[in-house]
Amino acid sequence: MQILPIDVTALVAVVMGMLIVLIPIAGVTARFALKPLVESIGRFMQVQGSEEALKMSERRIALLEQNLDAVEDELRRIRDAQDFDHALRSGDETRSLPAEGSEPAASP
Repeated sequence: MQILPIDVTALVAVVMGMLIVLIPIAGVTARFALKPLVESIGRFMQVQGSEEALKMSERRIALLEQNLDAVEDELRRIRDAQDFDHALRSGDETRSLPAEGSEPAASP
C-alpha cells in the first residue's frame, strides 16, 4: 500500500469552508441551548438576593423591637420614679411604708 503526500493547502481550504458554515450553526444552537440555563441562573441569583434582603430586614426589625422594649422599660422606670417622687413631695402617708420597729395597723 502506497501512502500519498497530503496537500496541506487543500486540507486547510476544506476545513475553512466547513467552518464558515458550522460556526454560525454552532452559535445559533448554543444560543437556544444556553438561553434557558442563563435565565434560570439569573432567576436563582435574583431570588437568592431577595432572600438575603429579607433576612437582613428581619434582623433589623428584631433589633428595632429590642430597642423599643428597652425604651419602654426605661420609660416605665422613669414613670415609677416620678410617681415615687410625687408621693414623697405630697406627703401622702397612706402609701408609705411603716417605720422600723412599728407594727402595721390592723385593717378592720
